[in-house]
Amino acid sequence: MTEKADRRAFLKKAGVAGATAVAASSVFRAPRAFANKTIHWQMATTWPAGQSILHEAVERFAGRVNSMTEGRLKIAVVPSDNQKLGPKDVFGAVSTGKMELASSVSFYQTESIPASQWFASVPYGMNAQGMNAWLYSGGGLKLWEDVYAPYRVLPRPFGNTGVEMGGWFKKKLNHVEDFKGLRMRMPGLGGKVIEKAGATPVSLMGNEIYQALKTGEIDAAEWIGPLHDMEMGLHRAAKYYYYPGWHEPGACIELLINADAYKALPEALQQMVDAAAAETNLWTLCEFESRNFTALATLVKEHGISVQRFPDSVLTSFREISEKVLEEASRKDALSRKVHEAYHAFAVGKRNWDEISERPYYDFIDSKPKDLRRWLLPDNPY
Repeated sequence: MTEKADRRAFLKKAGVAGATAVAASSVFRAPRAFANKTIHWQMATTWPAGQSILHEAVERFAGRVNSMTEGRLKIAVVPSDNQKLGPKDVFGAVSTGKMELASSVSFYQTESIPASQWFASVPYGMNAQGMNAWLYSGGGLKLWEDVYAPYRVLPRPFGNTGVEMGGWFKKKLNHVEDFKGLRMRMPGLGGKVIEKAGATPVSLMGNEIYQALKTGEIDAAEWIGPLHDMEMGLHRAAKYYYYPGWHEPGACIELLINADAYKALPEALQQMVDAAAAETNLWTLCEFESRNFTALATLVKEHGISVQRFPDSVLTSFREISEKVLEEASRKDALSRKVHEAYHAFAVGKRNWDEISERPYYDFIDSKPKDLRRWLLPDNPY
């Protein structure tokens, strides 16, 4: 190669390298330029400040978004006790853009959006593992997005309570007839089930339950599970604690995002919000699973609570009633029918798989009868 040709080759390479450097610098300058602009969002909740797990999860989410975006997106959390919004108002605040985000539960939208309740929890339906499988991998989340799309709200799974407890009762239960005339705090589809059994479902906010149960305004109440029930003091208002939580076998908490605010974000920040929500979903369930069994042991050992299993006759009757309630709810509108059928189809498939996977496994390891009270004591963990 001649000296002249050598020089031409060098200049050609240098030109390519220079162009590449310019392109790279433009790519990397964009985030730096955007980093100078801080976006501020507000996040409403249906949880009071300091509430274990539920409010912790919201604060943790806000912190994770701030960290992941390097301060480009800051979220100010506004807990329920610091805002003039009731649980049923939170969705509207996000829909109108008054708030960019909210943490809630979809059954609060039942009156205006009947199809929403399947995304919270269904009596005798899927547990947390099944709900997550349906939402993330079975088309459930896309369906949920379609349900909320007319309101310009994007939903995301934001946690799960796991299988809840069945509630606190002042008297022991022997038959389904014992529910006749009973006044019980139980919202959602579960409340409709006990109503058909002759009980009167009462809608109360969380901070109203203890006083109502203590004074006899209501005869029974369900809230969440051992940790939150104990923190609320429900064990001081009723003695009998029933399981399983047939009405909410896996209550899914929702993150509500204003669709316009979300779409205005750069794609990278959108993905960070989604990633933080998914992380929060996992963290919340793990916290519930970890803290509930410890709290239950405390209720039994230190407070002498009587943990009771619902009689088989009650569980059987409620299951039959639940099927009728769900069928009626699915006839509210075409969208409810579509969601119900999709949920049911996935739940059946998941249950069929469980029959040859998880059930045989647990049947085997649980074949030795256990005394529940002894099992709950620290010196006999199994």
